[in-house]
Amino acid sequence: MILMKNIIYLFILLVFFNLNLEAQNSGTLRGLIVDSTSSEALAYCNVYVKELGVGTATDSRGYFLIPSIPANRNFTLIISYIGYNTKEIKIKVFPNKITHYDIRLVPSDIELQTIEKVEKLVEESRTDISIRRILSRELEYLPKGVESDLFRSLKYLSGVQSTGDVSAKFYVRGGASNQNLILLDGVTLYNPFHALGLFSVIDPDVINNIEFYKGGFAANYGGRLSSVIDIKTNDGNKNRFGAKASASYLSAKLLLEGPLPHGSFYLSGRKSYSTEILKKFLDNQNIPADFYDLSFKLNYSNQDFIPGSKFIVNGFFSNDKIDNPDPTIEDFGWKNNLFGFRWFFVGDSPLFLELGLSISNFKGEALPQLSSLAKSSNEINDISMKMDLTYIFNSKDELGVGFHINQINTELFIENIVDEDTDIRADGADISLYTKYKFLRFDNFAVDAGLRFNLASVSQNKEKMFIEPRLNASYTFWNFLTFKGAWGLYQQSLTTVSDEDEIINIFEPWIIIPEYLPPAKAMHAIFGVEIGTGNFWKLGVESYYKTVDNLPVLNKNKIYASDRDLKAGEGESYGLEVNALISASFIDIKTSYTHAYAYKVIDGKRYYPRYDTRHNFNLMLDFNLGRNWHSSVIWVYSSGLPFTEILGYYDKLYLDNFFDSWNFRDPRRPYTLVGIQNLGRLPDYHRLDLNISKKFVFPFMNVYLDFNIVNLYDRANIFYFKKDTGERVNMLPFLPTFSVKVEL
Repeated sequence: MILMKNIIYLFILLVFFNLNLEAQNSGTLRGLIVDSTSSEALAYCNVYVKELGVGTATDSRGYFLIPSIPANRNFTLIISYIGYNTKEIKIKVFPNKITHYDIRLVPSDIELQTIEKVEKLVEESRTDISIRRILSRELEYLPKGVESDLFRSLKYLSGVQSTGDVSAKFYVRGGASNQNLILLDGVTLYNPFHALGLFSVIDPDVINNIEFYKGGFAANYGGRLSSVIDIKTNDGNKNRFGAKASASYLSAKLLLEGPLPHGSFYLSGRKSYSTEILKKFLDNQNIPADFYDLSFKLNYSNQDFIPGSKFIVNGFFSNDKIDNPDPTIEDFGWKNNLFGFRWFFVGDSPLFLELGLSISNFKGEALPQLSSLAKSSNEINDISMKMDLTYIFNSKDELGVGFHINQINTELFIENIVDEDTDIRADGADISLYTKYKFLRFDNFAVDAGLRFNLASVSQNKEKMFIEPRLNASYTFWNFLTFKGAWGLYQQSLTTVSDEDEIINIFEPWIIIPEYLPPAKAMHAIFGVEIGTGNFWKLGVESYYKTVDNLPVLNKNKIYASDRDLKAGEGESYGLEVNALISASFIDIKTSYTHAYAYKVIDGKRYYPRYDTRHNFNLMLDFNLGRNWHSSVIWVYSSGLPFTEILGYYDKLYLDNFFDSWNFRDPRRPYTLVGIQNLGRLPDYHRLDLNISKKFVFPFMNVYLDFNIVNLYDRANIFYFKKDTGERVNMLPFLPTFSVKVEL
């Protein structure tokens, strides 16, 4: 607690030091920008003071703040946003005060004209690196396998690898999938997938915006080694009651939203009703998967109660089950339960405060139908409290401090019908403090320096404390050429217990890293160059280097019960990413290329993980055809994935006296002789996808029709070879799909 007091004292000292230096004849402009039809906050809007030539962008909550505006003078504020009419308003600020404006933007009339495109006048944050901000409408316009999916959309970005189009799981810059921190309205989501990892559990219709950090993330994020996916959902329509209903080949969805006294709400549900489409993903195997998800959000903001406050309650629940008709195969079930409460406060000072409480639970289990089969289960409970505080000075500098406290319990139970059961239980508290300071006072130079103090870790290892320094910097030449860099240390005390060579995992059990292993640690080093002006054209190049120490992996050499389940290894990844954007009135052209390497070293042996691909290239053409017609085309290419080659087969007979009579076990199943792990490479992968959508406007409702084709030229991309037969299994074939959505 002494350290926390020192941080608070430092915070107060810096605030008053800056206040004494600030001019007395200026004020601060603050505002909230919302959609005029729904009052939903608009993230990442461009805000520009015309006469002063200064501007900013709204944050993920729709707020903006511009300090040091000369007082008692009239200025013109220009607000622009893609898909909305540009707005100009007259403003005046008062000395030594914050002048607040609530601004409503009107959507462009796209029935008769193309969507208005605007040039981005300012960057959201000049110190950001390796970040991609995504709005909900971007997900709608991408080609879809069956229906719009967040995590499948991420795979089109540079630096993101996958093991094919069957799974929605993704791997960022050589990191494992369990190294991605997924936040849903600030609450950690531990298993974000439906149906054996084929689809995301998050309904895109409830998403407002996503911030995807591929590396170099700031000190306010922690607990994972590779990436952060920070998802903000909608608040719900504050102006009127509405509903959306949609259906695809896989599921049906319903969303209700509307105003409440001093607030709003939304309630969304999705339910699967057919497994026929899943056969296309799983080599025509009959997988009797069934799932649903449910989410809600309540907002309350009464200025007569606590001025400047907003209270948010949100929940998310998902459930999956697989009921196998074959009694010799286990049934499976897994579920997520999330509940969160947040208080967001904006007062009469340039300060933003957010306090959150949350509970996150994941539980999965394998349920045998026969008594001769073993049962297994996994559960993780995470009770969290966090505070984030940001103060913006008149110099434009920003100071952020906060703390995160997590009480985590994990249990992994594996039944052994011939020996003692395995029951691994662990619990602990993770306490972190952070502070960061953004130097933004210079027009062409910016620095974001931060420290994250891990005062207590859920890890059972004696190494409890760890300091994570973070540093981001940028320098701009001639307003169109920017050099950026980042460096940081990261720690992770949780891991999943799964065999990375398994083609499809039902679910990945979470555990706290056991006491005989220290927490995993990573180092990120990133350097990038951006060339371009605004949204009309841009070219970005980033190189990265990442190392991981104390990497926990499954001990495949375990023989006896006393042997350890996990062992520690090392990891290394590096690469080069190129992103280009060209935007015109009716077409956007986006390309990305990644040249990457990823290695793991276990027991002194170096090998490639299954998701290591040397070359990845994506080309997307996004057409706005007018009169509510829209189309997009994506071509994806990647070099071959690693796989363990099959060298041959031989008969290996086992005698089994489990039922007090000697019998041969699996006498007809040959033993597969394999080569060095992941030394082989599959053929190159490529695929072309097409999307065509149309919006029909009626007096009391809108109807959206969506037609997709996956793998337009029916490329036979290989998924894997069956180990017992050597038979080739391909990924998705030519697959047309159709969906309809009705909006009231």
